[in-house]
Amino acid sequence: MSFFKKLPLSILALTLSAFCIGSGEFVIMGLLVELSKDLSVTIDQAGLLVTAYALGVVIGGPLVAVLTLKLPKKQTLVGLVCVFVLGNILCALSADYTLLMLSRIVTASCHGTFFGLATVAAMKMVPRDKQAGAVALVFMGTTLANMLGVPLGTAFGISFGWRSTFWTVAGLGFISVLGLIKYLPGNMPAEDVNLKQELGVFKKRDVQIPLLLSALLNGGLFVVYTYISPLLMNVLQVPEGHLSTVLLIFGVGLPIGTYIGGRLGDWNLLRSLMILFTSLIGILIVLYLSFPHQIIGITLIFFWCMMIFTVAPMLQLMAIQNSGDAPHLSSTFNQSAFNLGNAFGAWVGSILLSRHFKLEHLPLAAILFFVLGLILVSYYKTRLTKKEKIPLKSG
Repeated sequence: MSFFKKLPLSILALTLSAFCIGSGEFVIMGLLVELSKDLSVTIDQAGLLVTAYALGVVIGGPLVAVLTLKLPKKQTLVGLVCVFVLGNILCALSADYTLLMLSRIVTASCHGTFFGLATVAAMKMVPRDKQAGAVALVFMGTTLANMLGVPLGTAFGISFGWRSTFWTVAGLGFISVLGLIKYLPGNMPAEDVNLKQELGVFKKRDVQIPLLLSALLNGGLFVVYTYISPLLMNVLQVPEGHLSTVLLIFGVGLPIGTYIGGRLGDWNLLRSLMILFTSLIGILIVLYLSFPHQIIGITLIFFWCMMIFTVAPMLQLMAIQNSGDAPHLSSTFNQSAFNLGNAFGAWVGSILLSRHFKLEHLPLAAILFFVLGLILVSYYKTRLTKKEKIPLKSG
């Protein structure tokens, strides 16, 4: 707890903003039925609103990052969250499916740049040995969004209409803007950023690897988690009335994992990644073998989700540290890599199920993602050990 007490309120303001943005991204998945009925579209068409947001992050994030590279950090962060608020207001006011789709893309345009810039800013506000923890706390906003924002936003939208959820998210976003204005330090001026230098960093293998790891991590997650509800009900026989409770239990593990990730990253980044990727593989093997045992299955999925959110902030830190003097685009591209993994993992799961694979086979597909991740971490560790470029400890 002493770790949190020493953190400046400016980082907590970034966490609140991250919570709002994360809630705005994922809450729509719980409102697809209401959206499809109100806008007279099919569930498949409504689902494209999720895809559009992810692609907006993948494509729009780097573009916005390039345009804002030389702007002052505080004003840029405030401006990005203002765009998010505007996007959600447009979503709430959208009269048809096309306008809602365009509004989602507008909202997504600020996502990647915000998280990329927020993590860089958070790292510069704390000593080096606390940087992983600061990044983890920014990411905890997203984990809390999945834990609380999504189920509460879904319940709110079902009770009062899907538009009310977007109005609520916009209102919380406005509050976070006030927090950023009040608590972010005003001495975060624009840096002398060399765009060619920033883009050139992606030629470095040590930058490419954490981006690939981020895509593999979220790909492995979304192969399974996209279909977590039918998996719980049809394979583990969780009653429909208890489904929300089980999902909330999973959500409790996410901020715990994010906090642990910050501490492990400050301890020994690469050794921790080796252990965690190996553990993710082991848990999925045991999970597959344990089907359809309900208690064991739920327990394993809980720890599996927690470990994934342990790895995420560590990969963000890894991407920033390896970019040297050009961290801005690297951190933003890492967010694009996460979202690319989201889209690809969900697509792989969909293809497998359409080819008559069973729900209980999805963990086996996820294992392939994590095996590739473990190979990449092993290769990276060997590479650094041989060249002695970067110490294995992050701190």
